[in-house]
Amino acid sequence: MKSIKIGLAPTRRFCFSVEDALRYKSLVEEKLKEWNVSFVNIDSVNPEGLLLTLDDARKTVDYFNTQNVDAVFAPHVNFGTEEAVAYVAKKMGKPFLLWGPRDEAPLESGEHLRDTQCGLFATSNLLKKYRVPFTYVINSRVDSAVFKRGFLNFTAAARVANGFIGARIGQISTRPPNFYTVIVNEQELLSRWGIELVPITLIKIRDEITRRIKSDKRVADEAESIRQKINLRDIPDDALLKTAALKLFMLEWARREGLSAIAIRCHEDFPDDMGFYSCFANGEVTAEGVPVACETDIHGAISSVMLQNASLTGKPVFLADMTNRHPTNNNAELLWHCGNFPYTGCKDCSAAFLGRHCNIRPPLPGTGNFEYKADKLTVARFDGIDGDYRLLMGQGKPAEGPYNLGTYTWMEVENWPEWEEKLIYGPYIHHVAGIDDHCSAALYEAVKYIPGLTADPVHPTDAELRAWLRGEDIADE
Repeated sequence: MKSIKIGLAPTRRFCFSVEDALRYKSLVEEKLKEWNVSFVNIDSVNPEGLLLTLDDARKTVDYFNTQNVDAVFAPHVNFGTEEAVAYVAKKMGKPFLLWGPRDEAPLESGEHLRDTQCGLFATSNLLKKYRVPFTYVINSRVDSAVFKRGFLNFTAAARVANGFIGARIGQISTRPPNFYTVIVNEQELLSRWGIELVPITLIKIRDEITRRIKSDKRVADEAESIRQKINLRDIPDDALLKTAALKLFMLEWARREGLSAIAIRCHEDFPDDMGFYSCFANGEVTAEGVPVACETDIHGAISSVMLQNASLTGKPVFLADMTNRHPTNNNAELLWHCGNFPYTGCKDCSAAFLGRHCNIRPPLPGTGNFEYKADKLTVARFDGIDGDYRLLMGQGKPAEGPYNLGTYTWMEVENWPEWEEKLIYGPYIHHVAGIDDHCSAALYEAVKYIPGLTADPVHPTDAELRAWLRGEDIADE
């Protein structure tokens, strides 16, 4: 998960109470500390630490740049100074959050201390004139659930956007020859969003596995660790060592190259040449925070990076096929793949096993077999055709269903035919990234900060996501 540092730039206007603005600045900072948010304020810019003039704004931009902030938050601790705020937002070019605390009643004299909401209207207008994308949290009290939900969702959205722009995807070999579905336009990914592919050949992988088995004692330790945590079914010792060596190599390669994720050509050439499948190793590396997508699915790897950053749980993602409708539940679908889900998500580890491929003959070793445990599910798919890039997102819940070999979970949604139609007519394929969480709202908000990408929610719908972000289900406002 990408870390996020917030540039905190509280703003006031000259004609309202300085003391009250400073009080609310302190209250906001206390909240961010309570939520373990990494932030820098602008106390070094002027004695108040409040954004007031264009000169303050210039100094704020310079300071935030030296601090390498990933997003900007400009709470209006009174009316605020819209031109200074808009200057910072425009020059920083980072995800930007606009919010201000709800005003109390006027003083007995009739005097207003802050007029925060009025200033928010002014600033939002100027941000739109400057064509600055921004996130808005409804005018609410500092202690409100609406503010907390909106702020934390914004940080997740900023993680998604920052993790997407400039992502580095390790590509192990070419796509499988019969997988036209995973064709990508590498030039568009690079020129639009700075997404780089870092290729490596299967020959290099084979040589690394062979070398590490011979000379790296960690391989034997890792193989023993795998043996101790999952049942083995017809797994030769050499296949277990190869699985361990591949896991260690992928993790070290990812750290050395700064990879966000990996896409691997996991069948045909790989098992034919090396005698095992990479599935279980893929899941092990994914569990360490580097998602590994099967079948050289570059867009699947990107989808996984986005979903991993959208979630606040820290749980790993998984890459699944949308495979079969449930035999009796018309709104449930099988999320399945050959054996690549992270074992950390195993539902019943006593029944789980590392075995041989259940579909492809001859049945070579290396695939996990277990049901995935989840309390709730979000799935996502980044894809595009002819320059039209979209991000499918939707939420569901686990459902009871028949046993499967491989790794799997059944997902129940509100209206499966609507999902199916969306997948058929959209630029999507059968692969989706999934996670044990509900985080569509962060993906939805992140798209604001990714030019050339369209949010494509299924359920919750666009309107339902907006209502959730407004806090319409929260009674404390």
